[in-house]
Amino acid sequence: MIRRNRIAIAVAGGMAAVLALVVWSSNAVGLQGTKVAQTEQVGAAAQADYGDVPAAPPAAATPAEEPLVEPPATPAPAEEPAGQAAPAPTGASVTLVAKSVPKMGDVVQDGDGRTLYRFDKDAPNPPKSNCEGKCAETWPPLLASGAPKLEGVDQSLVGTVKRADGTEQVTLAGWALYTYAKDEAPGQWKGQGVGGTWFVVQPNGKRNVECLPPGVTAPAA
Repeated sequence: MIRRNRIAIAVAGGMAAVLALVVWSSNAVGLQGTKVAQTEQVGAAAQADYGDVPAAPPAAATPAEEPLVEPPATPAPAEEPAGQAAPAPTGASVTLVAKSVPKMGDVVQDGDGRTLYRFDKDAPNPPKSNCEGKCAETWPPLLASGAPKLEGVDQSLVGTVKRADGTEQVTLAGWALYTYAKDEAPGQWKGQGVGGTWFVVQPNGKRNVECLPPGVTAPAA
């Protein structure tokens, strides 16, 4: 009987020890969990205090500058070769100007100042031009598609004659009018007396014989 009591007491003591151990372990685990929770709360608080610094947004890409394209250079207008006269004017813009120039006296020029000539091999009545082909290259006819403008020239003396190619050539007192290809500048009269048949024309349509080159004799009126 006594032996059984001892055994019961021993078993009870062992169970008490085990129970105490279990209670201690539970307390330890709870304490550790509390510390972990507190640690997490501190970490969270720290993050709440400082916060995450947001990363700087990426810099916007600067668009590449387009290369400057220079406009094409405008070509300079071609100059007429020196010594080559411009062609005689044509169209309704033709102008006849009566002028008085040194040495030559009374002459007729076009609106650009070119001296005008008449050809003794032409006919005035009825008007007819006999200068064609190569002759017309050296002596460009004064052409017009309308009435010329007049400055100091009698309108009753001005007309036109139809050439072989169908163009209309201006006439003065029936004589067809021409310029001279070798007159290189306005006001020149290098064609005076050429061949004894070409003469500067006066505002009345007659030859101007005031200044003739050497060897050229004024023809009979």
